[in-house]
Amino acid sequence: MSDDLEDAKELAGRVEAFVRETVIPYENDPRRGTHGPEESLVEELRVLARKAGVMTPHIRENGAHLSQRATAIILEKTGLSPLGPAACNTAAPDEGNMLLLGKAATPEQKARFLAALKTGHARSAFFMTEPAELNGAGSDPSMMSCRAEPVESGWRVNGEKTFITGAVGAQVGLVMAQSSQGACLFLVDLPDPAIQVVDVLDTMDGTMPGGHARIAIKDLFVPSDQVLGEPGDGFRLAQIRLAPARLSHCMRWLGLAVRAQEQALDYACRREAFGQLLVDHEGVGFKLAENEIALQQSRLMIDWCASVLDEGGRANEESSMTKVAVSEALFEIADRCIQVMGGQGVNDSNIPAQLFRETRCFRIYDGPTEVHKWSLAKKLKKRWKEAQA
Repeated sequence: MSDDLEDAKELAGRVEAFVRETVIPYENDPRRGTHGPEESLVEELRVLARKAGVMTPHIRENGAHLSQRATAIILEKTGLSPLGPAACNTAAPDEGNMLLLGKAATPEQKARFLAALKTGHARSAFFMTEPAELNGAGSDPSMMSCRAEPVESGWRVNGEKTFITGAVGAQVGLVMAQSSQGACLFLVDLPDPAIQVVDVLDTMDGTMPGGHARIAIKDLFVPSDQVLGEPGDGFRLAQIRLAPARLSHCMRWLGLAVRAQEQALDYACRREAFGQLLVDHEGVGFKLAENEIALQQSRLMIDWCASVLDEGGRANEESSMTKVAVSEALFEIADRCIQVMGGQGVNDSNIPAQLFRETRCFRIYDGPTEVHKWSLAKKLKKRWKEAQA
């Protein structure tokens, strides 16, 4: 095992201890809120994470990111609690935004927009998805209707966005807009009066700080030095964070699925019915066994995709397959855990019910399962045609 992975295993042990001993007791805190944990709770947890030495654990002190395989080991442990990623600063969208800025931002942009994200003193939002009724960008980013027009010393941006995770309370914004030169990605300081929160949506999930908001952008001025990359680079830059961000979602939710399995197994090994422990009933024990198999399969898929990224591959196809396989597997794990626990399973104070809601949403965001399968099928057809030539 490489030194990178050995270091990750040691760090993951400290992260797990912090999450289990310090973060999990906060899960009943009323500040968890309906649209993600409130800012006061996030900051309190991050103070504790800094003291424990587990703040932003996937990024070294010199700013270098750990390998994707090493990151997977650590992010799984932050995911053991719904509050763990926010506490340790490994949550979406910040984790993916930090990766992108680390690779594509200028030194000046890093100092202004990235530094505070790494220390956990700021949060960010990625403004790309648009309202369906405007026929805007969703799974198909080429449909983007938000426009950027060049003006003196910069750009003027107008449009609407929706399902923007973390927009409420964010200090850094990455805004995607279409221009005559192609898609552009802009860095902006938040809050900005030109970027208005129209509504915070009542979605099924509830673990990400700031929730998911609908946004109106009206006459946003962005100086030229706040363009990420070059005008027209937007889609290319988005690809940098695409596969790793899909994968890190898998890493975090795997951790929560492990915890759900722990709760279901504990319940089944203590609860008696029809003359024996639940776990000894084949219909229950088999569900737990299937979960254990699915957890390991998911872990292996994540490691496989991470290896491709670490070897320099774009991993678009591999991340699509992994995202589909893992999101579907974890949703089924949640469903089986709920079935094992019966009435306790649907009790929202228990992890299986929370995992069920979160993974149901995960099957949609970062590309619905059907879109990934459609894309993979197109590639399979192309390969078949090429093989016939």
